[in-house]
Amino acid sequence: MTTIQQMAKHFRDVHFGGNWTSVNLKDTLADVDWQMATTPVHQLNTIAVLVFHVNYYVSAVLKVLKGGPLQASDKYSFDLPPVTSEEDWQQLVSKTLAEAATFADAMEQLEDRQLADDFTDGKYGSWYRNLAGIIEHTHYHLGQISIIKKMIKTG
Repeated sequence: MTTIQQMAKHFRDVHFGGNWTSVNLKDTLADVDWQMATTPVHQLNTIAVLVFHVNYYVSAVLKVLKGGPLQASDKYSFDLPPVTSEEDWQQLVSKTLAEAATFADAMEQLEDRQLADDFTDGKYGSWYRNLAGIIEHTHYHLGQISIIKKMIKTG
């Protein structure tokens, strides 16, 4: 298995299962409804905002993987449109998981030699740094989502 194939597997695993942490985004969100997803806990981001935030970067880099320009700004990465129904919530979850699957497939089309190349611009570092960063970022926020979910369930 090539390095890029291993990275794509790691990305899939954090979204769909199979990683050594035994926690993934799909299963964690399976029993979360729109009301739980939008429930504020202390001063933390809601589950819905965190899901949007994780997908914001996946979506932006997916466009680059498909040959487009990088069009993203950190200042917009938490700007979740209102989630006011179960349909809104399910659309967000579906989009997130669908783009994750497409992202992993697109990652596998890269060659290992590309991992050391600049990602769109030298100021962003290498492809490896950005792809590994998205995986780390997803794990980080998955942990937050899991904790917030437990806090809501336990009152």
